[in-house]
Parts: sequence; structure tokens; C-alpha cells
Amino acid sequence: MRKFMAASIIFLTLFVCLSGPANTSAFGWGYKKNTEHQIPDIGKYKEILDKYGAYYVDDSGEKNIYLTFDNGYEQGYTAEILDVLKKESVPAAFFVTGHYVESAPELIKRMVDEGHIIGNHSYHHPDFTVINKDAIKKELETLEEAVAEVSDQKDIKLLRPPRGVFNDNTLKWTNELGLIHVFWSLAFQDWNVSEQKGPQYAIDQIMAQVHPGAIVLLHAVSSDNAEALEQIIQELKKQGYTFKSLDDLIIKDLLPDGLIGL
Repeated sequence: MRKFMAASIIFLTLFVCLSGPANTSAFGWGYKKNTEHQIPDIGKYKEILDKYGAYYVDDSGEKNIYLTFDNGYEQGYTAEILDVLKKESVPAAFFVTGHYVESAPELIKRMVDEGHIIGNHSYHHPDFTVINKDAIKKELETLEEAVAEVSDQKDIKLLRPPRGVFNDNTLKWTNELGLIHVFWSLAFQDWNVSEQKGPQYAIDQIMAQVHPGAIVLLHAVSSDNAEALEQIIQELKKQGYTFKSLDDLIIKDLLPDGLIGL
């Protein structure tokens, strides 16, 4: 992991020096959490997301849930997570980096073979707001090519920006490159492997924040998530939630009114 982070820093510094900043302004994704099982308020971000067709939630009002995982490196829990998803017939999207594809190609292949989506989390995980469009294009294309080499998924249309950082330029440029941003409406502090709090913590966090249409961000490095996932899925099913693929959400939004269900 340290080598990966060091390489990312070197790469980022190099591109900043060569390209200059893409834009001096940057936003870090965030929203106002609530425990009333309502879609969280994202304030000023809604206008810019709507402008570029980005997603953070399914606002249809239906009790749908979309599981997404960010995978920067493998900690030994992804196979267990995939086992649970397969057992419960639940689709997911895995947003991966180049380091992950290089270090765990067999897991990438398994994700695709079992019907999950691979999303683009960039190759080196740089802050997109400090590099230019050409550098972003290279990040995205290199990751897509790496995934295609080890699996049957040959193109990637969904993007989760590294670090959740974005601005008007990065949304515009990635749209022009054919990608759709996917943020999230439910998350908690699960990424620190040295500060896991037990599976009940993961269960409690999700149950407190869950709402119709939630796009859930989880990190596959979390032992808490791996141990809690089956119970979380089963409990949400009992509450009437249906687990869907992000493809279902995006295809539904692209269809003209009146065609859904035909």
C-alpha cells in the first residue's frame, strides 16, 4: 500500500508540473446525513450534478438499493464479499484502480463473470482537479485497458472520482470522454483497516442511514463490512428493499417516458 501511495504521489506531482492545474477550485463530495430514512440534502452540488448527468441517488421513491465498493488494494476480504453477493443474488459495482487490477486480476475476472459492474476509479488515483483533460483521459483509458485484459468487460462507462474530489471541468471533461460520475448517498468511516469497530458498527451505520434509492459506498478492505454484509442484505430485504444494478438506474433514466416496462 505504501508503494502504491508513493507511486501515486510521484505521478500526481509529475502531471501537475507538466500540465498545470485544471482548475483552482475543487469540491469534496459530501452531504447532510439524516436518520429519518430520507434522501440526504446535497445543497449546492445538486445543480452541478444535474448539469452533467451525474448520480448520487435514485430519486424515484422506490425502495431500491445500489451497492458499490471502492477497491484501491486487496486486503483479503473481497472473495468473501463476492461469496455473499452470489449467495444472496445481489449485484454490485466495484470501482477499481490500476493497482487493484494488477494485484488481483483473478478477482476482477470473477466480479465480471458473476455479473457485477467494474467502474473506473482511475489508474493511479490522482486528484483530477489538479491535472488536465489529457492526463485524465490517460488515467481512465489505461484503467479500462487493464480491466479488458483480465476480464470480459471491454469498456467502462461509470466513474467514481478519486478521493471524491471534482469540479465543473472534471465533470465536463469526463462526460466528453463518455463517462458518467457516480457518487453516493450512504457511507461511513470504514476504510481505515487499523480502526475496524466490529461488524455491528457497519450494520448500525447502514440501518441508521438507509433510505429509498440509496447508492451505498463501501470499502472492500473492511473486515467489518465483509462480516456484516450478509446480515445487512438480509435485513434490508426484510424491510422491503430490492438490490439493483447501477445499470438498471442509468438505463431507466435514459429511456423516454412511458417505455419502462414495455
